[in-house]
Amino acid sequence: MKPSRPLFLIGLVVVVALVTWAVLRSAYLSLPPLPWTAVPTLLLLALAEGFTGLNVLRRLRRKPEDRYRPAPGRKPPPKPLEPMAVARLAALGKASAHSAAVIAGVFAGFAVSLTGSLDKATPRHDFFVSGGTFLAAAVLVGAAVFLEYACRIPKGPDEDQHGPGASRA
Repeated sequence: MKPSRPLFLIGLVVVVALVTWAVLRSAYLSLPPLPWTAVPTLLLLALAEGFTGLNVLRRLRRKPEDRYRPAPGRKPPPKPLEPMAVARLAALGKASAHSAAVIAGVFAGFAVSLTGSLDKATPRHDFFVSGGTFLAAAVLVGAAVFLEYACRIPKGPDEDQHGPGASRA
């Protein structure tokens, strides 16, 4: 599995925003007002993924000498993670980044389509809700990309000395 590329995620946001904007030009009047509940939900997901990313990063990047001899007066280092758990968390990060990019695109399209009618109460409410949801989805994309980054296995000392095509013999 390859890590998510930022340009792909940005392109996904832009394409989905354009499609949403095109659809809303004719269908906005038939929609109910947007609920604000997506904002805290996305922020809680981002918080959970960011915290998980920090925990995984700390557990994968520990030094080999810390594994066997904890410093005096300190608690022992955390147990290593199972490789399958790290792979699952990386897949979660990738899936979250892509789905949050789609959500960000949908609500960016909403916000752009509503900029012309901010003088009315319901479109103004929907504009602020869609803007907040876009920002919360962008935070979730960042947390998901961080979780993906944290799941990368660190290079060993012998891997840094050799080039990509060098022999290890």
